Amino acid sequence: MPWDFETETEFQAQLDWMDAFVREEIEPIGLVWRKPTDPFDVKNETTCELIRPLQEAVRKRGLWACHLTPELGGQGYGQVKLALMNEILGRTNWASRVFGTQAPDTGNAEIIAHYGTPEQKDRYLQPLLNGEIVSCYSMTEPQAGSDPGQFTCKAWREGDEWVIEGEKYFSSHADFAEFLIVMAITDDSVPVHKGATMFLVPRSTPGIEILRNVGLMYESLDEPGAHGWVRYNRVRVPADAVLGEPGKAFELAQKRLGGGRIHHAMRTVAYCRKALDMLCERALSRETQGSVLADKQSVQNYIADSFIQLEQFRLLVLYAAWWCDKGDPRKSRIYISAVKVQAAEVLHDIVRRAIQVHGALGCSNETPLAGLWSTVPMMGVMDGPSEVHRVTIAKQVLRRHVPAADRLWPNEWLPAKISAAREKFAHLLDDTVGNL
Repeated sequence: MPWDFETETEFQAQLDWMDAFVREEIEPIGLVWRKPTDPFDVKNETTCELIRPLQEAVRKRGLWACHLTPELGGQGYGQVKLALMNEILGRTNWASRVFGTQAPDTGNAEIIAHYGTPEQKDRYLQPLLNGEIVSCYSMTEPQAGSDPGQFTCKAWREGDEWVIEGEKYFSSHADFAEFLIVMAITDDSVPVHKGATMFLVPRSTPGIEILRNVGLMYESLDEPGAHGWVRYNRVRVPADAVLGEPGKAFELAQKRLGGGRIHHAMRTVAYCRKALDMLCERALSRETQGSVLADKQSVQNYIADSFIQLEQFRLLVLYAAWWCDKGDPRKSRIYISAVKVQAAEVLHDIVRRAIQVHGALGCSNETPLAGLWSTVPMMGVMDGPSEVHRVTIAKQVLRRHVPAADRLWPNEWLPAKISAAREKFAHLLDDTVGNL
């Protein structure tokens, strides 16, 4: 089977157009509107007016919502091409909205497309795909973390309705979303992964209370964040509000979160490249002790090490994407976990070096480096902590080495192999060699 590390000519032309478009038309927006929630708030008339012409240009180019299959209005590009696109789109938060790929809407659209009823698709999916509304994924709970066994948000039937009660944490965009996808326990007599159900809940439903909007670590406490702490106070929804089947929420969640993990890694390639570009620009422009920083061996080591790490990580992301496109979730899982873990590690190293070379400027809020640095620990936590994914990787690697019943362990098979090798080459060995 041949290996090819080149992009087909037609798609490369699309990537070249995207690169120029993002650099010239989208990145400047982020220099003026820096509030993190702005790119995702479709009710902000000023920014909506600003980006609508850009979205139209993307649509004409055939690059709108490319994570979707053709029947949903996308190109069906697959994960490898999405990885190459996200290396460009990840340079600015605004690009995802301009190209119709903003989270959490992308994942929400995918599970509604796969599991929603025709009525649910008409009401929620098409407006979401058109970029007319924003959605929220409400799964995480304050006390649960990576242990779903501690979920306490529950739902039960009362007549023709479901009643939802409990609290959710980090429900991004809950404040201005049109609807929320809420996971709740509907059967506590079985393990949680068999007893949870997802619901489509309109934001206007009585009983949805935003306790507070949580910001990210690099955001000011003076401004509300975009990640809601939500209380569902006996929220009532009709029986047909169930997404998929009762008890199947974790099946839906895994389909959604698997794509999210690899897409985070794809965008991390862009974050790392931005940090490396800034490192190089600073090294070439800053002079100290008679020469520019680029002439200093320590800085050259920073640049070389960052380049090597970035290229290794990028190839691993593309390989994970390739396995996803092969359509074997069992084989792709280990690579998705690997890039999820590695994203935080590589970003940490490259951004730290860039900050070091920028000195005091790198510690200020006048460069993107502080925001990138604050993203590092978040990458280690979001979509499951890195420790959990390391366990997944280790278990799958160990399965490959479980000895068969007739196989000996190393302390037994090594002497046996040596003896067999000597016997095979006995006619070539003299007594001295044979006794080594």
